[in-house]
Amino acid sequence: MNQQPIFLTPVFQERIWGGSKLAELFGYDIPNAKTGECWAVSAHPNGQSVVKNGSYQGLTLGELWTSHQELFQSDSPVFPLLTKILDASDDLSVQVHPDDRYAGEHENGELGKTECWYIVDAEPGAEIIYGHEAKSKEQLIQWIEAGNWDGLLTKVPVQPGDFFYVPSGTIHALGKGIVVLETQQSSDTTYRVYDYERKDKDGHTRELHLEKAIDVTTIPQSYKKETFDTHTREGITVTSFVSNDFFTVQKWDVDGTANLEASSKYTICSVIEGQGQLTIGGHKHPLNKGDHFILPVSFGPYALSGSMKLIVASE
Repeated sequence: MNQQPIFLTPVFQERIWGGSKLAELFGYDIPNAKTGECWAVSAHPNGQSVVKNGSYQGLTLGELWTSHQELFQSDSPVFPLLTKILDASDDLSVQVHPDDRYAGEHENGELGKTECWYIVDAEPGAEIIYGHEAKSKEQLIQWIEAGNWDGLLTKVPVQPGDFFYVPSGTIHALGKGIVVLETQQSSDTTYRVYDYERKDKDGHTRELHLEKAIDVTTIPQSYKKETFDTHTREGITVTSFVSNDFFTVQKWDVDGTANLEASSKYTICSVIEGQGQLTIGGHKHPLNKGDHFILPVSFGPYALSGSMKLIVASE
């Protein structure tokens, strides 16, 4: 049984809509002032996290998954999840993602992309696009062709602490001034529906994928505000956001010391606020805002102490 947490070094991705908040909020050494994404826990070929501690130091997460399956005990042929932090310094394109079946047929076997967002930071008045108002596929096509974006797209105001489950087939976009932690299937497939006629650094408008987007969009698709179960025990309050075939995601608010049991699943942990420590077998591991780590299968019993918030995900 592995008694060490697996800490990971993130990969950063430049984006046309990116900014510098990943440095400002988390202290990351970002490559430039257009850094849009921190791929914090990733084994995707387009950006792999690297183990930074213990006997597996220097391995990519993909290599660790392949060579030490005993740490994960999963039926998936690839590491199935991807944890990101996104800095939307400008509006993201309006987009939609395919499910596993469609992606498998049309994207060279790539996974589909169901995801969810925890709003870490949001400027006053910030909004997301979530869902649409079309009642039929014909109406969806008609409004897209007419450019009736105000009629089609549903806008939802957001504030820090909000959570949104975004299943494949959902038309969506982060708005300007929002930072989110995203838990998703390990996929990099996005179909752009609308991009505000923006031009990239070379003066070109970015490609849209309207035929595929229309194929995969769920109709109808109205936004409904969700409520979540919260349970408090000594040292910790657990908020359960979502549990489905792809992932289980919770928020852990640690205040004091919480003694926790071993889990039968590997667990992905991201510290999004505060600081503390993880103690197991007499070994103490400091935890700071912006740290990301995996607790292997049967890790524990262990203790979390301090004052901090973590987003915690598992298969």
